[in-house]
Amino acid sequence: MSTCADRLQSLTSCGDVESLMSAVQALCTEFGKVTRLEVLTLAEAERRRALCLLRLESAAQEQQLMTTLSASRFGDDVLIVVDLPLGSARSVL
Repeated sequence: MSTCADRLQSLTSCGDVESLMSAVQALCTEFGKVTRLEVLTLAEAERRRALCLLRLESAAQEQQLMTTLSASRFGDDVLIVVDLPLGSARSVL
C-alpha cells in the first residue's frame, strides 16, 4: 500500500494545471466523487506551488480524504498543497 507521501508525490510531476486537475481527481476517486475543484498556482523565488481546493459529495468522504492524505481545510474546502517543478506552465484558474 502506498503512503500519503507517495500518493502526493505523484502530483508533483504534473507539468500544467490541466494535468494536475486530472491527477487530483484520479487520486480522490477512492474517497468519492469530486464535485468542485479549483487550482491556484503560486510562484515564489525558487519554488512553485499549487493550491488544490476541492469538495466531495459528503463531509464524511472529505474527512476520510483529509485523514488519509494529511490534507487540511481552507474554509469549507479541502486543501491539498502540491510543490510543482520550476519549469511548469503558469496558470491560474
